[in-house]
Formats: sequence, C-alpha cells, structure tokens
Amino acid sequence: MDERPETELISIPATPRVSTPEILTPSGQRSPRPATKSSSAAWTPTSFISPRFLSPIGTPMKRVLVNMKGYLEEVGHLTKLNPQDAWLPITESRNGNAHYAAFHNLNAGVGFQALVLPVAFAFLGWSWGILSLTIAYIWQLYTLWILVQLHEAVPGKRYNRYVELAQAAFGERLGVWLALFPTVYLSAGTATALILIGGETMKLFFQIVCGPLCTSNPLTTVEWYLVFTSLCIVLSQLPNLNSIAGLSLIGAVTAITYSTMVWVLSVSQPRPATISYEPLSMPSVSGSLFSVLNALGIVAFAFRGHNLVLEIQSTMPSTFKHPAHVPMWRGAKVAYFFIALCIFPISIGGFWAYGNLMPQGGMLAALYAFHIHDIPRGLLATAFLLVVFNCLSSFQIYSMPAFDSFEAGYTSRTNKPCSIWVRSGFRVFFGFVSFFIGVALPFLSSLAGLLGGLTLPVTFAYPCFMWVLIKKPAKYSFNWYFHWGLGWLGVAFSLAFSIGGIWSMVTQGLKLKFFSPN
Repeated sequence: MDERPETELISIPATPRVSTPEILTPSGQRSPRPATKSSSAAWTPTSFISPRFLSPIGTPMKRVLVNMKGYLEEVGHLTKLNPQDAWLPITESRNGNAHYAAFHNLNAGVGFQALVLPVAFAFLGWSWGILSLTIAYIWQLYTLWILVQLHEAVPGKRYNRYVELAQAAFGERLGVWLALFPTVYLSAGTATALILIGGETMKLFFQIVCGPLCTSNPLTTVEWYLVFTSLCIVLSQLPNLNSIAGLSLIGAVTAITYSTMVWVLSVSQPRPATISYEPLSMPSVSGSLFSVLNALGIVAFAFRGHNLVLEIQSTMPSTFKHPAHVPMWRGAKVAYFFIALCIFPISIGGFWAYGNLMPQGGMLAALYAFHIHDIPRGLLATAFLLVVFNCLSSFQIYSMPAFDSFEAGYTSRTNKPCSIWVRSGFRVFFGFVSFFIGVALPFLSSLAGLLGGLTLPVTFAYPCFMWVLIKKPAKYSFNWYFHWGLGWLGVAFSLAFSIGGIWSMVTQGLKLKFFSPN
C-alpha cells in the first residue's frame, strides 16, 4: 500500500500555459474559457494553491490563500484596467442585469416605427406584407443572437460597442468606415424621427384636449418640435446608460400600451365605406417599384436596436462563471416576445381597419382623421400622451451612442473625464442638431424608409459577416455559405431600399413645393 501523504496523492501537476491579456474596465471582465475539457490541467493563477502547497502553512495564511483562490477563480484572470472606459456614459456603470436588458431592448426595439407599418402594407398588400414582416422578424432575431455571442468571442476581451466589434472583424480602418456611418446615422436619424413624431403627437394631443373651446393661439408644428426637443434635452442629462433604465421601463410599458390601444380602437370602429385592400400603384412602373422598395425599407426600419445590443450588454458584469451573454440573451428573448405582440397586431389590424386609405403619417394620423368624433376624447388623448412618453424615453437610449462618441473624442484628447458642463453641452448640441434636421426633412414615412435602407446592414448583414470573420467556420461548409449569402443579401436589400427611400422623399418634397396652397 502506498505510504505517501494524502496531500501528495491528490496534487495535480500543472502544464504551463500563457493566459490571454486584455484591456478592460474597472468593473470586471470575463476570463478566457478553456478550449477543451483536458484544459482543466492547464496553468491558472490558482494552480499553485494546492493542498500540498497549503499543508505546511498555518491556518491564518491558509485562509487568506483559499479566499484569494476563490476570488481569482471568480474573476478568471488578472485584468489590465482601461480608465477611459470608466469615464464614458456607456461603460462607466457595470451593474446591469437581465431586467435592464429587457427594458432597454424593448424600449429600443418597439416604438413609433411600428405605427407606420400599415403604410408599408398599403403598398405591399396582405400576402407580401405579412411575409416580409415575418421574414424580417426571424432574420433580425438571429442576427441579434449573433451579436450577443460575439460580445465576448475573443477570450479576455469584451467588445463594448458595435464599431469595436466591426474593427475586430473587418480591420481597424475598414471597420470604422463600414460601421461608424450607419450607426451614427441610425442614432441621429432615429432621434430626428422621434422629434418629428413626438412634436406632431404633442400638437394633436393639445388639439384633442383643448378642443373647440380653446381661445389661445395654438403653436405651430415647428414650435411643437422645439418643445419636444427641449424636454428631450432635459432628460438627456442623466449620466449613463444604466441610469436611464427607469426611463426605458417607462418607454417599454407605454409602447406596449399604446400599440395595443391603437389597433384595438381601430378595429373596434366601423371601417371607411371606400376601403380597399388592393396595393397602391403609381402611374408608372418605376414609381410602383420604388414605392414597394420604400415600403420594404419601412418594414426593415421596424426592427431597429441592433446598434445598441453590444452597448447594452457592456453595462453588465461578466466573469468566467457568469458571462454577460446569459442575462443579456434572457432579457432579449423576453423583449422580442413583447415586440412581436406589438408589431404584428398593429400591422395586420391597422391595415384591416383602413386598407390602402392609410395616411402617410401612420396609425395615429388615421385615428385622428377617421375616428376623431367616434372615440371618446379622453381615451384618444391618453393614447397620444403615451406616444409622447415613449418618444421621450426612446430618444435617450438612441442618443446615448452619440453622447458616448462625443465624450470619447474629448477624453482621448484631454486625458480627463468630461465635466458636467462639457457633458451637458454635448447633449444640448446633439438635441438641437436633430431638431434642425427634423425641420428641414419633415417627411416621416419617407425618412423611415431611407433609415431602414441605409442602416439595414447594421441589423441584417454585418452580424453575418462578423460571425464568419471572427468564428471562422470551415470554408465552403454550409455554415460558411449560409452566413456569407445572408450577409450579401442584406447588402443588396440595403441598396434597393435606400433608392426607394430617396425616391419617396424627393417625390413628396416636390409635391409640397408645387402643390401646396400659398
């Protein structure tokens, strides 16, 4: 029988292995995942803390080393801190969780864009409208899963922003060129569209509440845009992404509530006598084609929020035992379940209620035009007020990447965090720039189509390319062909939808110029 000490029998020889370096925030980071089961014998920062090592040491020292072993196993490996991330609004707070992820994703994923989906159905009809909406929903849900998985695809590294992941996949310079413009355009364009719909809705709310008894001089549409922008700027003073979790919860609840109210109120009222479900057609074949492309762009724009997935996930702590992708995907699944409950009923119910008589402004404009005298004013005013609250909340989360970019440029040049005055100045500047763009381009439905076309690669194409370039599946395998094909199909759709959106904006601009009353 072997007479060796028990502690010697259970000691495990360690094989040297170099740990993966990383550049991380002070809030903690995930450690590299072992490649195989056999890697359990590989060297780790706690390999030297074995029973054989601890046996000759007294109890106090042993307790300290055991505690240190547990800490190192939780963290995974030693980290190198990046102080600049602690100064920026997206990454300065790392206490997010699955609930925050659900709030943020739902607030970013559903909103005013759902209200104009029946406009797309007016050009696509029943079959193509439902088919395109279903395909887009499944497609974007898959690319969302890809982004969640790629957040920590490289051991010891977290890609906290969409542009960072694009740089890792496409290269430093090409990644910036491909991802920076559409993500910034999506933030600024969505903020502009939110100002348009928020200002218009505030105007309609005032008209409903005030009614014919109002004797004051009403504000113009541009002045309502300015009022809404001022409210957005006040709320934008919240410092970071986690600090607006309460606003995201308000935005999520109001979006679900008014989406349900709008389609229920529409289908419960008598339909217009001249309603028709035949797709709208233009005098020329090219005009009809561009209108269909613009409608598909509106469908694509309904699924926004992918430019915020990595940013939302970066607000969560992540360790080897508790990686951030687990709570992130759990929250995203809940959010997109409710998103489906919002967009499909409002698209189908809205088109059933109004057909191709649907105004260009979407469901709110249809309710106001067809049922202003049929629905109680209090109920209609409540729906419009909920839309305003949702737009105010969505403005904050969509503006956060722009705020982060402004402050990143400032901190990289000055090597110090932004003061409260500098931070406030950036946010006031962004708010009023979005306001002036909205005043110059007051075409909501056309802007939605153009936004959907130009930003479609962020949602439907780039994640597929980045999966191939980072995960490197076997060349010419089904996985390889599938992701490359899906990505290039998204790029082709992006070009086509952008052309349709530009054509629609130009034609509506000409109508306003030549056919509006003096």
